[in-house]
Amino acid sequence: MTGIVRTVTGDVPAGDLGRMLMHEHVLCDLTHPTRRDEPETPITLENAFAVRYHWDRHVGNHRLGDPDVAGDELRLLADAGGGGLVELTCGGIRPNPEGLRQAALASGLQMVMGCGYYTADYAGTELTSKGIEAIAREMVDAVTIGAWGTEVRSGIIGEIGLSDPWHPAERRALEAAALAQSETGTTVNVHPGRNSAAASEIVRVFAAAGGDVTRLVISHMDRTFVSVDGPARLADMGCVVEYDFFGIEQSYYPYADLDMPHDAGRLDLVRGLIDRGHLERIAVSQDICTKTRLTRWGGHGYAHILNNVVPMMLRKDFTDDEIETLLVGTPRRLLTLAA
Repeated sequence: MTGIVRTVTGDVPAGDLGRMLMHEHVLCDLTHPTRRDEPETPITLENAFAVRYHWDRHVGNHRLGDPDVAGDELRLLADAGGGGLVELTCGGIRPNPEGLRQAALASGLQMVMGCGYYTADYAGTELTSKGIEAIAREMVDAVTIGAWGTEVRSGIIGEIGLSDPWHPAERRALEAAALAQSETGTTVNVHPGRNSAAASEIVRVFAAAGGDVTRLVISHMDRTFVSVDGPARLADMGCVVEYDFFGIEQSYYPYADLDMPHDAGRLDLVRGLIDRGHLERIAVSQDICTKTRLTRWGGHGYAHILNNVVPMMLRKDFTDDEIETLLVGTPRRLLTLAA
């Protein structure tokens, strides 16, 4: 494949990408802003399950801030044969471009960094005070010059955060992402609101703003739809649908009244999409954003898909070509900057 991929350590030929995870966090703080001053809960053997199960209750669990720890965790992905990952920490959840570069160099992985803004309640006036053109210019500059006052450049836009219902500033950010995509040739990743009925509106608004829907990824299918029908309708519209909660094996979901699938169930949903002809419109990842999902605190770590899910795919009769498309082909296509 010709073309380049923009990583935190520089541009690389697209053909150099190996197996890539399309939605992760390495350095972030997803603690809600109203709770960031509360004391952290130390994670111990005695409380690790409770913190993991009720991941939203314990301050500190959503705080990944040490580049050295990140480098150690990422080396496990490299050791498992991973090529790299997409890091989607954006405005409002404390991005750290220089720290990402440090962790990427320590691990030897290719890391593609996002830009833009998370939901309005996290980003606050940093987002809500700005118009579409200003937000778009920030995104373009992040890709072409450097993000958040650094020389580390983004290679994807997102994850653009949408609430339920959308805040007007979030809609501006989505429309700005479409404008910035047109100028930079990037893919855009969107964190949708939890109302499944609103997902198709993302595609329509993005397309109306001039965005390339074939380079639009809508995240978190796992917690948005309970069957394959909704993701299939989105894929029919031309976008990429992402199952990115691999490794979360519990049905309990703290933010909505639905039963989450386990990994085997996720693969059954992915198979359903493949059987409907959507193999090339599916992305997979783990969306790690808590300490209890890292190996240091007893979690599965970044290598989970390669170490555990790929063998499950083979047992479920996924072909080598299908696995290659999900982990290599589609990421290369999406991360290659369009001319």
